[in-house]
Amino acid sequence: MRSTLVRRTVLTASAVSLALLISACGSGGSGEKAGDKAADKPSASTAATSAKGKSDAEMTALLVTQTDLKDQIVSAEGAGGAAGVPAEVDNAACKPLTQVQLAQKVGAPTGFGRTQAKAKPQELPAGASAEDKLKAGLLALGADQTLVTVASYDGKGAEDAFASVKAAGTACSGGYTVTYEGDKTKLDSVAPGPIQARDEAVHYTVVMDLGDGEKSTGHLVAVRKGNALATFYTFGTAAKFPGDLVDVQLTKLG
Repeated sequence: MRSTLVRRTVLTASAVSLALLISACGSGGSGEKAGDKAADKPSASTAATSAKGKSDAEMTALLVTQTDLKDQIVSAEGAGGAAGVPAEVDNAACKPLTQVQLAQKVGAPTGFGRTQAKAKPQELPAGASAEDKLKAGLLALGADQTLVTVASYDGKGAEDAFASVKAAGTACSGGYTVTYEGDKTKLDSVAPGPIQARDEAVHYTVVMDLGDGEKSTGHLVAVRKGNALATFYTFGTAAKFPGDLVDVQLTKLG
């Protein structure tokens, strides 16, 4: 049986997309890559020391929205199911990874926002059969979903929060166990993956043991831009690195 951690993360994030399956929205897409020019910025040490964090309202306003992602369903409701419930980790060094997986705060941000994006379900033709609708629903359940957070920090808080995620990826490469709402979930491995460089960025592939011989590979990403930290956790039947979503979100962070 799947653990509570898996159920909460997967089923909560799926609820919105299943509700919208009936209307079978069309898809589009847009997004541009975010780029930084180091020469246009003050030195990292000067910027970090003088940085003042934004509020929750300011950070929430910088999250990706439905307007930004035409081919996905965006809903803050989908990201909120596990946000307030802490998890216990058998290796304390791995806690930042679990916080990203649950769309929780890493460190002590002054402002924080979270949302969820899920690939839109297949658009069904008029008069589609019940069987076709069922198949489309099952595909929607397994579609990629990404939990997104953006956080702002005073001083060097963003650097410290990013450093904790990066260190966790190294310390926890051999896996770790999470206890969440009384259930235990085994994460088999954490391995570095490719990602385009920003101020600081990491990408890890995380293999989760779902039980009964089932495995699931997710993509965990953390990117620092100045005194802001954006995190992403993507999961699904055959989850792919959320490159376009990362780029759009970083563009909105400025």
